[in-house]
Amino acid sequence: MKKRDRNILGRRKRNIAKRLERKPGLEIGETPMLEGGALRYEMSEKTRGIGCGGLGAIHEMVLRLGLPQAINRAVRLLKIHAPYFESDHVLTLAYNVLTGGTRLEDIERLRTDESLLDALGAKKVPDPTTAGDFLRRFSGEPALVSLMEAINGVRPVAWKQAARRDEHFFNRATIEVDATLTETLGECKEGMDISYKGVWGYAPLMVSLAETREPLYLVNRPGNTPSCEDAARWIDRALDLVLAHFKEVFLRGDTDFSLTHYLDKWDEKVKFILGYDAHANLVDIAQSLDESRWERLERPAKYAVQTRERHRPVNVKEEIIRQRGYKNYRLVSEDVAEFDYRPGACAKTYRMVVVRKNISVEKGENVLFPEIRYFFYITNIREDRREAIVFSANQRCDQENLIAQLKSGINALRAPSDGLHSNWAYMVIASLAWTLKSWHAMMMPDEPTMKTALRMEFRKYYQRFIGMACQIVRGARRLTCRLIGYHADMETFLRSFDIIRALRWSP
Repeated sequence: MKKRDRNILGRRKRNIAKRLERKPGLEIGETPMLEGGALRYEMSEKTRGIGCGGLGAIHEMVLRLGLPQAINRAVRLLKIHAPYFESDHVLTLAYNVLTGGTRLEDIERLRTDESLLDALGAKKVPDPTTAGDFLRRFSGEPALVSLMEAINGVRPVAWKQAARRDEHFFNRATIEVDATLTETLGECKEGMDISYKGVWGYAPLMVSLAETREPLYLVNRPGNTPSCEDAARWIDRALDLVLAHFKEVFLRGDTDFSLTHYLDKWDEKVKFILGYDAHANLVDIAQSLDESRWERLERPAKYAVQTRERHRPVNVKEEIIRQRGYKNYRLVSEDVAEFDYRPGACAKTYRMVVVRKNISVEKGENVLFPEIRYFFYITNIREDRREAIVFSANQRCDQENLIAQLKSGINALRAPSDGLHSNWAYMVIASLAWTLKSWHAMMMPDEPTMKTALRMEFRKYYQRFIGMACQIVRGARRLTCRLIGYHADMETFLRSFDIIRALRWSP
């Protein structure tokens, strides 16, 4: 970072600290703080700016990682580039999502903002109808696989940057798999179907990397498709991708993905922890275990109390349930045990960890009866304690947070087009916006900042690193984005941009 920029940041930081300084006895005022003034608006004649100044840094990172070249090599949908290449369409759609766009029509914001076009170094970008036509050119699975593989081919370059901040980065990778439902109100969308919940739409499958929260493969399917259908093929692709770079790879999934026909093959490659359905034979085995083989499962505290423990507030939901006489299921205790088990489709025996939940069923003030429920986890990990297996399996729920971010954070799992494959293409390209967020986090100057940025929700990330007001100054051979105003993350942003500018892409 330039000395001039550091001095400006320091001065602005001191100014805001002075303004926010508490002055006991001198802060009693006669008028509200938000008093306002003689405000007026007028158009600037020469000075131009944008409200999403961080987008220029993202685009610079994309160029230096070689993503446009990778997309243009792998995806061949246009016979003539007049004037747009495949990468122009993909990046326009991704940047639309990254800057808060939720539908194809929002691309009009990008193409009619001259300053934003200058920040991207673009003469023009596709209009919404052209973008929709590009999505419909994805008429089959091969082109979509090529697009995902092009993006995955760039990931190792970003991972190497993360390894410079975290020396243990390549020690472990955790592949997670899950499916979700995305509803659509359309009636003429090819490939849509009605799900078991009675919802019309699609059932996307997602395979992701837990440590960086990157979607590795996103597969669109009709809404009535079972979660596990064709999942093994995409899991194998993800495993091949990460096994080439990480020392140890783990696979996690819920009960839908304990695909017994593939466990023996996966056992030779990776370690896995998969939920397992509570079949009657497994429940019988768990009930027949001697009580001495059960241990009380003590879950660690969610956080460490730094000062003194606060008084727990009244549980409003539980009070309403009790007052209205509804059934209330309250967890009393948990126990954990294990035994060896060989599924019928497997030639090998695996470790089955079982959790026994003691649940009190209450109605009003009365306890009706106790209820015992069993939860099973199959794994090939023998060295870890059974408690560690359970806790690791429970961490898989974080992928549901990732899916929620793709759904409501960036609206990537929408179906704006008219076909199964065109909507699949939109989901893959829109989820690229989240991937770019993860890659930008890997460019942060230190490990704590990188991990914090990786865990950020999209809205928080946008406010800190994208939605910054910038003045655009265009010279003969240089484009300058001057940050206007100040907030605490500007120094981190500038230091990360220095790292981005040091990247050197080689074909």
